[in-house]
Amino acid sequence: MSTLTLTPTKMRYGIWQGLVQQDGTGVPQIKVTHLDKTVPEVKIEETGKDGEWLIQVPIPTEAIADGVQVFVLTDTTDDEKLGQFTLIAGEALGDDIRGEVELLRAELDMLKRAFRRHCVETS
Repeated sequence: MSTLTLTPTKMRYGIWQGLVQQDGTGVPQIKVTHLDKTVPEVKIEETGKDGEWLIQVPIPTEAIADGVQVFVLTDTTDDEKLGQFTLIAGEALGDDIRGEVELLRAELDMLKRAFRRHCVETS
């Protein structure tokens, strides 16, 4: 079992950041992968707090694409998954969301009609 705990903090300017809590000593050994390829230039720096490290993962430009892109963070000492983050983009996704909203609106209209009919019948 991993002695590391990952807490996502933010993504800004193409860099995902998180905090890593560690029980042991030394720099945490973390690998970040996307589509089974290791993401280069991942930085892990001490925060000044005991056992806490800042991890910064630059998003490779080739990973910015339509659809859902998943990045997996793994503790390399025991090969255990610490967490993941996703990027979602593209027009195909917009169609999915618009379709879901249309379905929700149709269901809401149906519920409004049923509620009004119920009110008329019970009054």
